[in-house]
Amino acid sequence: MDPISARLLARHPQKIDLSLERMRALCAALGDPQDRLGPVVHVAGTNGKGSTVALLRAMAEAAGLRVHVYTSPHLVRFNERIRLAGRLIDDAALNAALDRVEATGVEATVFESTTAAAFLAMSETPADLAIVEVGLGGVLDATNVIARPLLSLITPVDLDHAEFLGTDLAGIAREKAGILKAGARGVVARQTEVALAAIEGAAVTVGSPLTVMGVDFDAWGERGGLVFQDQERFLDLPAPALAGAHQIDNAGLAVAAALELDLPEAAIAAGLNAVRWPARMQRLSAGPYGEAAKTADAELWLDGGHNPHAAQALARTLAERQARAPRPTALIVGILANKDAGGFFEALKGSDATVFTVGFEGACAEPAALAAVARGHGLAASASASVDEALRTALRLGAGRVVICGSLYLAGEVLGASRDTWPD
Repeated sequence: MDPISARLLARHPQKIDLSLERMRALCAALGDPQDRLGPVVHVAGTNGKGSTVALLRAMAEAAGLRVHVYTSPHLVRFNERIRLAGRLIDDAALNAALDRVEATGVEATVFESTTAAAFLAMSETPADLAIVEVGLGGVLDATNVIARPLLSLITPVDLDHAEFLGTDLAGIAREKAGILKAGARGVVARQTEVALAAIEGAAVTVGSPLTVMGVDFDAWGERGGLVFQDQERFLDLPAPALAGAHQIDNAGLAVAAALELDLPEAAIAAGLNAVRWPARMQRLSAGPYGEAAKTADAELWLDGGHNPHAAQALARTLAERQARAPRPTALIVGILANKDAGGFFEALKGSDATVFTVGFEGACAEPAALAAVARGHGLAASASASVDEALRTALRLGAGRVVICGSLYLAGEVLGASRDTWPD
């Protein structure tokens, strides 16, 4: 565990308690730094938030802007959550901000404390734009003390975090739409009919004008590139440098936001080429796992998607790669115990992949039980003692394409095994 995470775990409650009362009190005690961030793009949704943030950040930086970013969770080091004007916050600055948060005496959860620290550090560092990702939900998320965003983005909405958000899709969509604010435009990804109706209703209630993918603009892949069209433009752009067909929609949402920010087309294209976002169908060729796969002439991929909607995207990506270059496929899967493992494997049952289930530090599903769930959904599956054992077995059995997937926490452990693959 990195030192910042250890500090936070020792000093703050680990519970998730969705409420804005403590966060408002904490920010007030710090002089309301959330009101001094400059132009803010606030991003909510179920899947694609991190990729969309990374895409928009890359476009804005290609335009010469200094960009703050706040995302969660981290993969290897807590510092990954906070970028100050383009650079990861260093330990000294982060500890100093946390000291000031704790000096207020306001009792707060880990996420509330770190969000306040991020806002404090960002408010005191000059930048042109801040991109802030919601942690969980929207209405009561700690980031929703942001009262006057320039733009609000809503990525695809689906079921996740059922213990906090429930299983009613319309209700979840209304929760995500809680980041919409009066007079601030909302840019909305392609949604199901139920989710879109809920988002549109919320927008009317607060007075937020919407721009909706599939209605006001669209994006699709064509001739190896990305085509974007709205009511004013038809742009022929490069495909995003992130693997998977689902990244076309994420890129389309980011392009729409970039145009709202008046970023030039050249910067948008450069950002699509330059974007990097670890553990989202990331090809691993370095580190102990990457080297082992390379020696066996196999592809190794890492994907942190952890719910059925993300598994559907993974299944589509695997199908596309199999169509282009068929190879025996193996999945090394670890999932948190509170996630919908059945829905995850149901989405992947047509992949013809062999599954090796593993555990990781934290509240993960027990590998043998997870393997049983996979077998119940028609997949050949067995439990392994570790990622290393699972990978060695998969390669020995002839897998030519291996994907480690199911959890960002598992992805963090894999990346942490070698500094060569750490996010920066």
